Amino acid sequence: MPSPSTSADAASTTAGHRGGTPASHLARTLASDLPVVPPGSAVRLQGWVHRRRALATVTFLVLRDRTGFAQVVVRSGVGQTLEVPPEETTVEVTGTVTANPQAPGGVEVTEPVFTPLTDAAETPPVELWRPALTAGLPTLLDHAAVAWRHPAQKARWEVAAASLRGFRATLDAAGFTEVCTPKLVGTATESGANVFAVDYFGRPAYLAQSPQFYKQQMVGVFERVYEVGPVFRAEPHDTVRHLAEYRSLDVELGFIRDHRDVLAVLREVIAGMADAVRGSGAADRLGIEVPEVPAQIPVLHFADALELVGAPSDEPDLAPEHERALGEWALAEHGSDFVAVEGYPMAKRPFYTHPEPGSGPGPGAGSVSGTERWSNSFDLLFRGLELVTGGQRLHRYADYVAAIEARGEDPASYAPYLAAFRHGMPPHGGFAIGLERWVARLVGAANVREVTPFPRDLHRLVP
Repeated sequence: MPSPSTSADAASTTAGHRGGTPASHLARTLASDLPVVPPGSAVRLQGWVHRRRALATVTFLVLRDRTGFAQVVVRSGVGQTLEVPPEETTVEVTGTVTANPQAPGGVEVTEPVFTPLTDAAETPPVELWRPALTAGLPTLLDHAAVAWRHPAQKARWEVAAASLRGFRATLDAAGFTEVCTPKLVGTATESGANVFAVDYFGRPAYLAQSPQFYKQQMVGVFERVYEVGPVFRAEPHDTVRHLAEYRSLDVELGFIRDHRDVLAVLREVIAGMADAVRGSGAADRLGIEVPEVPAQIPVLHFADALELVGAPSDEPDLAPEHERALGEWALAEHGSDFVAVEGYPMAKRPFYTHPEPGSGPGPGAGSVSGTERWSNSFDLLFRGLELVTGGQRLHRYADYVAAIEARGEDPASYAPYLAAFRHGMPPHGGFAIGLERWVARLVGAANVREVTPFPRDLHRLVP
């Protein structure tokens, strides 16, 4: 319970005092703590003026801080004239806690004294006091620094923050070590066509497409590693699901049997993220349904998935409409918001992907031996949208040399990466979750930009 004790963050104020306690000596009370403060106590609040409603003899002010809202009542005829600052002005309010069942939390602050902490705020570009933001997406993105103050918008990132806590907590409990890898790299990870080139002290370098090479090398150190960080894709997509920069939740683990071991870890991670969101309170404020992750996620082979959606058997990948159809199938047949598709064609997977042993030749065969058609890789679909790509990696040096040469490239150009495989690497695999896609699907956003504070895409570099 807040008490009128000296606080390190107590600021000097021009306000008066209540109950014999100087306002400058009051510890700050947060809006969420106000309901437990005894009526009649003096309090000091700090936050933004969220809403003002002026009536004939009284003005109601709603103060917003990081924890919620507090109602402040300004009545005429109390011996002083108070000028209520405009909306979004940051202020300090000292006053007396008064019981009022109709106020948020059953209490309000009366006899207030206001101390502006900044100049009077200009009118916001969006109406933050309304229950929902009604401005179009371009307006929200142009004024992101203010638009994200809206409680419902802010709750979307609270979903993301809870997801990150769940991600880390699940992996920490399973013996993983968090690592940080370079975002300026000397070679492309996936392919040279989709990287941002930069001038690195007169030498060519690139923004990392993923931490793939480095997280594999760190398996040789820690066995189990993960990273949360930005990745960059110079793909000129102008769609609702693509960004040029997004947050990737990467995991890599050693001593696996095949990609199914990786998928089992992924299941635990997704469940941990969902549990963290469910317990954060943000889901309730947004009114969203957090999925229950089944103990066994349904799995389809890529060839069976093509047949299920009526696609030609030589299709190299799943189209968005295929993903939606598979999502509907998983929900109808298994009651699951998730479905994993394994065995993607080797021709569509990166060179470090392990082939499906004995899968035989076929269109697009591209394994190290040139005979395996399918791979030990998978995509996890969440409510009809690709969320995760993962699988087993090659781990023998000779296989890497063969795979790189099969692409018409010189293994010497990958020497720093391949060095780890010359010195003993365990069978391993991993996956990467797109944070923005996960959050967008959770909250029902039609566009990943709606849940990205400052998105970077084909057209946007500011704010």
